[in-house]
Amino acid sequence: MLTEEQVIEKLKKRINATLQQIGDSMITGGVDNMEKYKYLLGQAQAYQIVIQEISNLLKEDEKEQNDGN
Repeated sequence: MLTEEQVIEKLKKRINATLQQIGDSMITGGVDNMEKYKYLLGQAQAYQIVIQEISNLLKEDEKEQNDGN
């Protein structure tokens, strides 16, 4: 069974891989119209927000643990 930390790391890794795929698709000409471009851009922004929120939560948790010791 995975620990919480392992789940978080796997999730971050998958999100970053998906972000990379989106970026690659946009760079290599996988976008043939503005609607698709905007859709992919929105997805990328949403994934970046999720990654940032995970990082913020981890920092808060670490700070709480340090303050408690």
